Amino acid sequence: MLIDDLVLLPVTGPFKGLLFLARQIAHEAENILYNEETIRGTLLELELRLEDGSISQEEYAKTEEQLIERLNKALERKAAQFNTGKESR
Repeated sequence: MLIDDLVLLPVTGPFKGLLFLARQIAHEAENILYNEETIRGTLLELELRLEDGSISQEEYAKTEEQLIERLNKALERKAAQFNTGKESR
């Protein structure tokens, strides 16, 4: 089996490397998307925009709902990582 892997390395190596890279990018994108501090900061900015009149109450409510959903998902992910013993980077 090892010899097969070595023989096919020139063909499968670039594909496996690309697949690894795609997984790493997806992982980092999820970490950014579900970063609690970023979400809380965006909620604060949203509230300030509502107060200064740059967005309507409807826009505020819609965006706030989306951000709250992301925050809840972030907290669920954090709890799941804690329960499985994994620590985020």
